[in-house]
Amino acid sequence: MKPQVLSPHPLHLADRRHWTGARLYQFVVDRFLLLPIGALVAIAWANVAPDSYYRFARALAFPVNQIGMALFLALIAQDVLEAVMPGGRLHSWRRWSVPLIAAAGGVAGSAAAYLAWVSVAHEAVLVIAWPVACAIDIAAGYYVLKTIARRSGMLAFLVLLAAATDLFVLLVAAVWPPFAEQRLSGLPLLALAVGLAAWFHRQGRRDFWPYLLICGPLAWAGLYLTGIHPALALIPLVPFLPRQPRHADVFAGPEADGDVRESEHAWHEAVQVVLFFFGLVNAGVMLRGFDTGSWAVVVAAVVGRPVGILLATALAVAIGLHLPRGVGWREVVVVALATTSGFTFALFLSVQLLPVGAVLSQIKFGALLTTVGAVVTIAVAALLRAGRQRPARA
Repeated sequence: MKPQVLSPHPLHLADRRHWTGARLYQFVVDRFLLLPIGALVAIAWANVAPDSYYRFARALAFPVNQIGMALFLALIAQDVLEAVMPGGRLHSWRRWSVPLIAAAGGVAGSAAAYLAWVSVAHEAVLVIAWPVACAIDIAAGYYVLKTIARRSGMLAFLVLLAAATDLFVLLVAAVWPPFAEQRLSGLPLLALAVGLAAWFHRQGRRDFWPYLLICGPLAWAGLYLTGIHPALALIPLVPFLPRQPRHADVFAGPEADGDVRESEHAWHEAVQVVLFFFGLVNAGVMLRGFDTGSWAVVVAAVVGRPVGILLATALAVAIGLHLPRGVGWREVVVVALATTSGFTFALFLSVQLLPVGAVLSQIKFGALLTTVGAVVTIAVAALLRAGRQRPARA
């Protein structure tokens, strides 16, 4: 007689499926994988059914790029501020000023390489796109470093460097003709938003939602009416947000970090949904149209930016400033290479600055190709034995 095998109870199967699904969801969210998933779907969709893709992307471009991205940029600003506060990896002006100087060097290097390339090619029509060549994909660089770095000083260095760079190019796009026209009509709303945030802070509010849902829309409307890109709306509110000593790395979960961290983790998960749609809306690049502008963006990102960052960092150290704790020159080289991907942020900026046409196609293709920088970064980190590859010090 065959032994009788009891079937698993349906509730046990349901629990197991729920557990597996929850683990998979947490894995995807904690590693910002929703962004590349959205980008891959967009690339495939744009090349298989371009008409339906571009109708979809145009319909969602405004809510995603001008509203949703404000949440992501504010989250980055929040982590940058905490990195430079007491206890942070970049605390003291001698440490946090180094990534800022490196950011200036990276902008100078990438802009110079881009403009030199288009100048040699006699393509003056491409000059307007130079801010795109300076853009850094913060999420891509961060998670490339997470795969190779065991010292969060590298991550803090990268986040501040990349955030300062992207903030600069956003401001250029917002205030420098011919990109936008500025008005003063929205300044009272912006002032009201900042004043309310200061009042909430004084009242000791420990959750983020009053700041994001009450002050945020006021600041957004103020910047929108002023003519400055409204994705920057939450950044003036960040100094007033509740904060608490952090025991984990940036973007980590809320384990044992208290109620403020739990609220921040919920904010982080909401941002993942935004990033999925951000990739889906902006990353639909047609795999054709490679030309001078594409080469210029790649050369600026892969050569000009890391060279500029390394030279500027060397200058900063030479004048007496300090690298972050746990970061040596091998790590600085890896961080500089981790900034080479402009991908999603460059795509986002290109559609804000450039009209539909040949120039936009070239620039977007170049932005897509900068993702090769991730492979280069991992290979160089292994060669230099930096990050996880570096031997432990006695």
